[in-house]
Amino acid sequence: MARYFINNKAQANGDHEVHKQGCTFMPADKTELGEHSNCYSAIIIAKDSYSRVNGCYFCSKECHSS
Repeated sequence: MARYFINNKAQANGDHEVHKQGCTFMPADKTELGEHSNCYSAIIIAKDSYSRVNGCYFCSKECHSS
């Protein structure tokens, strides 16, 4: 299990990225999503707050789509 966070600031394309604890690109302005066995379940939780959600290319690559 890993702890996941959502970036509260949208990227230039409008996506809010989901990051795994320890990511080099962890944003300062973030909200904890809790512990998850994978990024897919963290994204489901993040979509309760933001309609456009994407996994971080570096720490949640399997959930990165754009």
